[in-house]
Amino acid sequence: MNEEQTYPTNPHTEDAQPPCETLAQCSDIIDFAQRYTRERPGVVALWCLGIGFVLGWKLKPW
Repeated sequence: MNEEQTYPTNPHTEDAQPPCETLAQCSDIIDFAQRYTRERPGVVALWCLGIGFVLGWKLKPW
């Protein structure tokens, strides 16, 4: 009774995944990022500062 489901393939990707798996992966990434931020707020703050510094330096809005 376990029939394997087939999903239409996306012509733009070779290995198309069902939408539910993609959403699960996105929520897993978000959960990981939130957990990491709670565990190591200093590291995340320094990364944000560094990325902001590099973007501000390269974009130079003035």
